[in-house]
Amino acid sequence: ATKFGQTMSGLSDERFGNQMKFCEPYWYQGYHSPYYTENHRKFRAVCRKFVEEEMKPNVDKWIADPKGYPMELHEKAYKAGIQGIIYDKKYGGYKPADFDAFYELIYLDEMARVGGGGVLGQMAINSMALPPLLAGGSEEMKAKIVPAVVQGKTNICLAISEPYAGSDVANIRTTAVRDGDHFVVNGIKKWITGGMTGEWFTVATRTGEKGMAGISLLLMHRDMPGFKVRKMETQFDNSHSTTMIFFENVRVPVANLIGQENMGFLMLMMNFNHERFVIAASTCRQARLCYEEAFTYAMQRETFGKRLVDHQMIRWKLAEMARQIEALYDNVERVAYQFSKGVKDDRLGGQCALLKVQGSKTFEYCAREASQILGGSALVKEGRGKIVERLYRDVRASAIPGGSEEILLDFAMRQAVASASRQAKL
Repeated sequence: ATKFGQTMSGLSDERFGNQMKFCEPYWYQGYHSPYYTENHRKFRAVCRKFVEEEMKPNVDKWIADPKGYPMELHEKAYKAGIQGIIYDKKYGGYKPADFDAFYELIYLDEMARVGGGGVLGQMAINSMALPPLLAGGSEEMKAKIVPAVVQGKTNICLAISEPYAGSDVANIRTTAVRDGDHFVVNGIKKWITGGMTGEWFTVATRTGEKGMAGISLLLMHRDMPGFKVRKMETQFDNSHSTTMIFFENVRVPVANLIGQENMGFLMLMMNFNHERFVIAASTCRQARLCYEEAFTYAMQRETFGKRLVDHQMIRWKLAEMARQIEALYDNVERVAYQFSKGVKDDRLGGQCALLKVQGSKTFEYCAREASQILGGSALVKEGRGKIVERLYRDVRASAIPGGSEEILLDFAMRQAVASASRQAKL
């Protein structure tokens, strides 16, 4: 790691981004961290440049476009040194020798600075849909699909939720019935992110008995006969897509089975930890954006003869926002460190569940308080408050997908109770 000079206060003289307190993570503002190296800092600069030059100037245009943001943006992100950072070189990635979860945290945090709208959202979805394929897919499948996804030439989506089974994954009803060397798939998937742009899909199906023991994962292509996708309009601005998928007697080669038959539930559970980390890291920056917008506005806006920030109640609101954001960021780093040290996924379920809930609750609080501070400006989709207005409508999209807050809180405690019960028997 590079040694930076220190000021008289003991802080580093290295600075990056907005220097108003709490508008950036602490290590951007001269505070010391044991996690980040010079290579992390260089990668941060690459991500910041891409967001400022390629994404932020086009957000409004892409949201208004029915087609959303151009998929060529993924190839640009790959060539810029971003999209391939978490993938091995054998699959077209450029994962560095010192790679750890903090590289991913940096790009998730920086990408979220765009301020909602789903721009480049498929990059996160690809990172959720590829792991089962990497872990359980055949070498032929991986060679055909993974490099193209990594390099931004195609996309892959994760299709789990159904109209009758969201967080309750064990009760999915989409069936895959064996017929010779094919599975015949019938059913419906709902709330599938990226369905309009995905070419490939990692699909959870029921191949066996009821419950978690009868679930298998299949790799499916959107051009398979009987495979239909429909876009769904959302509460939040979406330059990406949320979709319903219909399967009507879709014939899928048995060779497209990912992992072992009837063992898909375990693969999904392992995958959910990473998904929840991704959501929490992104919502942390979205909450921070709410604070940044509110703080900047409060410094400039005058009411009753003085600046908003000179009113004690406004300072209290800002302080509460900053307190929760900083606590959330510390929590995100703690989980990232566990990933980096090789802690197994089955040991991080409760931690990632609580982290994701902390993320969505912090984001919700900050979106509400930022709206209160900006007042009428946060009610309209233009002008000074349009970022906060847009982010407010993004809140539920972090609180529900990836496991609702209620389900995750219960899951974390069920794990704790089960662990305590096992120890009591020793």
